[in-house]
Amino acid sequence: MNQDNSRRTFLKTAASGALATGAAPSILGAQKSGSKKLVIGSGDHTYEVHHDWGELPDRIQYGNTHGIVEDSQGRFYVFHTVNKNSVSTDAMVVFDSKGKFITSWGSEFAGGAHGLHIQKEGKEEFLYLCDTKRSLVVKTTLDGKVLLTLGYPKESDFYKLDPDGKPLVKYVPTNLAVASNGDIFVGDGYGSSYVNQYDKTGKFIRTFGGGKTKDPGSLNSPHGIFIDKRSGQEELVTADRSNNRLQYFDLNGKHLRFVTDDMNLPCHFSFHKDLMMIPDLGARVIILDKSNKVVANLGDDSKSEWRKTRVQPRETFAAGKFVCPHGGCFDHKGNVFVSEWVEVGRITKLRKV
Repeated sequence: MNQDNSRRTFLKTAASGALATGAAPSILGAQKSGSKKLVIGSGDHTYEVHHDWGELPDRIQYGNTHGIVEDSQGRFYVFHTVNKNSVSTDAMVVFDSKGKFITSWGSEFAGGAHGLHIQKEGKEEFLYLCDTKRSLVVKTTLDGKVLLTLGYPKESDFYKLDPDGKPLVKYVPTNLAVASNGDIFVGDGYGSSYVNQYDKTGKFIRTFGGGKTKDPGSLNSPHGIFIDKRSGQEELVTADRSNNRLQYFDLNGKHLRFVTDDMNLPCHFSFHKDLMMIPDLGARVIILDKSNKVVANLGDDSKSEWRKTRVQPRETFAAGKFVCPHGGCFDHKGNVFVSEWVEVGRITKLRKV
């Protein structure tokens, strides 16, 4: 039997068996017939909640779902670490706009799948990936062909090598941003907290940030990083997570300003028109307006013991609440998709209503 169809067959069989015994089949994420749709938010930021979005084939079991992006054709790419019980080790899973499984690839990133970015360059689109297990940044085609690999930034004066050529400084890239001129900015979020800048060919330009203090220009876990164009010019915004703030730089690495209001553990960014969405690891998703004022706080469960919940079975997750938002994206319609740092993986779609 085709493995990708096995889940469908299983559900049909389960349904038939349930009818025979008078019991209802248990289907992940299904709502009871006639039940009220779950809605969160208010006003212009009201969303219908669809947990466990995306139909996975049986051969794939999510590990931590770290990133999600949408391409121009409405396809979604989910980057996950792969569950230890998964038959397939593919770390990238691709769905159509309705959540139907299309394909998977990227077994070489199993265990390290982390940052995920999509960039349109000319008429083509490319994926940029961060692998925390191997400390690599990789540029690929949409079907996974590797075009560029960036490893340890040995060209930088901040990343020393010993006499044998081995790294002396910890380097674990967590996410990246790409400017319109092709420059690549890599956040060393789990390493030494610097940002390393390269040109579009991978040639090293500069290092900035680091320090792990609260001083302007210093970063402590630049976990997420993105190009913010809402002011009319390109600025680099970093999720300075361990400092509980956002920090803006120009494209030459000069500090511009902070955003500190209502910031907890910001992870990454997505933009739609004048809105910026931030997955906050501490059990919520926030949306900011053009002036970076919070206009929505969605699925907030920050007062819960979310650090313990994230390793529990999904049946323990509270409906309409987030556990550990790690990545996310607006789609082209303004709906919100959230990927969470939970051991069993979870994608939630917030459909704008």
